Amino acid sequence: MTFGILGSGSWGTALAKILTDNGHSICWWNRSEKAIEQFKVRHHNPQYLQAARFDIDKLQLTTDPNEVAQKADIILIAIPSAYAVSALQLIKPENLEKKIIISAIKGILPQVNLLLNDYLKQEFDFPIQNYVAVLGPCHAEEVASEKLSYLTFSGVDEELTTKLASYFKTSYLNTVLNKDIYGVQYAAVLKNIYAVGAGIAHGLDYGDNFLSVLIANSADEMAGFLRKAGIINAEVGYLDDEKTKHDKHQNYAASVYLGDLLVTCYSLHSRNRAFGNMIGKGYAVKAAQLEMSMVAEGYHASNCMHTINETIGASMPIAAAVFKILWNAAPPAETFKNLEKELL
Repeated sequence: MTFGILGSGSWGTALAKILTDNGHSICWWNRSEKAIEQFKVRHHNPQYLQAARFDIDKLQLTTDPNEVAQKADIILIAIPSAYAVSALQLIKPENLEKKIIISAIKGILPQVNLLLNDYLKQEFDFPIQNYVAVLGPCHAEEVASEKLSYLTFSGVDEELTTKLASYFKTSYLNTVLNKDIYGVQYAAVLKNIYAVGAGIAHGLDYGDNFLSVLIANSADEMAGFLRKAGIINAEVGYLDDEKTKHDKHQNYAASVYLGDLLVTCYSLHSRNRAFGNMIGKGYAVKAAQLEMSMVAEGYHASNCMHTINETIGASMPIAAAVFKILWNAAPPAETFKNLEKELL
């Protein structure tokens, strides 16, 4: 199998490191010819995770996404959700025929308000059987420094999902299997919104006690949305004797659901938490975005999920509060004061 990667940010770089550590060669797209030339000389990504060194002989670097699509059997997409549509529009539909796509996107595509698999079906008639989402509590910085992490591979074709996961398993990365494509992707979108909320709370000088209540309520709110949206794996701590260990990985308390929420809300590596912290401290949204060198997925996600939930109708006071602050310029302190009454 030949691998291609679309996306050269921190997460794309971390996944490229995993693959090359396992001996795989990759065709890798980067928008910048200058960055590619620096990469060839320095053997690391000049913009992200500079401590991660690469065997340059295992990399074919290109500014042409069609070259990646043509040469790769497996295409890993690790582009921030806000830029994914513009990148995919550069690819000829015939170059995606009979390919396998791994999505490492942790958001909804804001231009079309769709998950990546639904967009690929709509625009490329791409079959969901050839699509696997890879998600979980797995910060790029910790992968680069080889701290033990867990990554969940979710696909409807169990044989294909198992095979793909095997390519990524290393001494510092454990892989988990899952069939819940929609559940894991919506959970990944929602946890970014709640992490922005956790950051806002920190910026407003709320303490650890309040933050724990906020995150516990966020977990319940997330489970409520998934249940209302028809996702069946939204139970916490439920495992009867007839269920297998594999089933437990689709339980809402598993790492790809609750675990990812916790690390994104608490970790100092979390860009969504950092973004929210600036908002809580009084930064305007645009000023906070300019201050950050990476994309905070929770910003667009809050607007996308607000629109989606108008149809689903789940009770989501925390996500609604974040939406009002980011998109309606609601005052953070006043909004969180009102939110206090909603928490249990």
